[in-house]
Amino acid sequence: MPDVDMQALLALVLKRGASDLHLKAGRPPILRIDGRVHYTDLPALGAVEVQELAGQIMDERGARSLRETGGADFSHVTAAGDRFRVSVYRQRGLVSVVARRVNRETRTFRDLHLPEEALVRVSEAPHGLVIFTGTTGSGKSTSIASCLEYINQHRTCHIVTLEDPIEFVFEDGKAFFDQREIGIDVSTFEEALKGLLREDPDVVLVGEMRDRTAVESVLRAAETTRLVFTTVHAPTAPRAIVRILDFFEASEHRVVRDALASNLVAVVCQKLVPSADPNVPRVPVTEVMLGTPTVRKAIRDGDEDRLPDIVAASHDAGMHDFTRDLVRLVREEWIDPKLAYEVAPNPEALKMAIRGIDVKRGTLR
Repeated sequence: MPDVDMQALLALVLKRGASDLHLKAGRPPILRIDGRVHYTDLPALGAVEVQELAGQIMDERGARSLRETGGADFSHVTAAGDRFRVSVYRQRGLVSVVARRVNRETRTFRDLHLPEEALVRVSEAPHGLVIFTGTTGSGKSTSIASCLEYINQHRTCHIVTLEDPIEFVFEDGKAFFDQREIGIDVSTFEEALKGLLREDPDVVLVGEMRDRTAVESVLRAAETTRLVFTTVHAPTAPRAIVRILDFFEASEHRVVRDALASNLVAVVCQKLVPSADPNVPRVPVTEVMLGTPTVRKAIRDGDEDRLPDIVAASHDAGMHDFTRDLVRLVREEWIDPKLAYEVAPNPEALKMAIRGIDVKRGTLR
């Protein structure tokens, strides 16, 4: 048996303020703190030890999934009520584990340094589709949770979440929640999506659009006067549209475009970068594309290539691209200018914008 049990390792995550715990054969337990990897001073783990540690928190369903598919995803709640999202998988024939801490409290837009005006507008939409995008670990789930909590505090409604696993646990406020975890409350995403509209939701969270079935269900819910939040992996807000279309055959794109154009509320893309403030480890850089008539027409007409220019030129409509947000973060001294150039999609455009020249519209305001 390993010298350190899994509960002690999860307690260490909380004590050190880490976001993730990594267990790999041949390495000591590894923590990710403020986005950076830190090796603990604990002894290196053997292959059998890693497997035993995983087994301490993995149920039979997870064990079966690991045997049959090479991976298992599930949630684990400690005796103190702290929740972790766990992924156990095989690599080079050996078992590895990643446990991500799930915050017990949702935070406000201002607390998270998110674009408050845009997200309030999004959260107050009566129905339609809201897509959050970005890489893994970019804070998408945290941002969506802040939107759902805003709705919870301001609107009397029924919110249903479909997640694998549940990432944030909400307490009823003005709204009331039903949170369904795949594999525990319902067997598959397909089954959960099939029964979704029978549950009479006003607001829906579908954890991720992983395939065309999920996209079709999300669009169907948005078309039936629900407000639907979901995520998809894409590097920018406009590219989320392309990513969704990729789930379908070219002959089906017209129908999908029409559905997206009719129902899109917003696409929010974000990435986390180190902060210049020692009290704030990381801040999000965001890009917001709203479902304005111009955006909807470009989607319907198949002009996705125009969307980046539309976003960049539509600040007065409430949109902004990564370049404009980086300018804001630099001017407000949240991030170092050198870092801004490193993460900028177009460093030259950022350089001109910081000097007060918006290459799309003239003077940056």
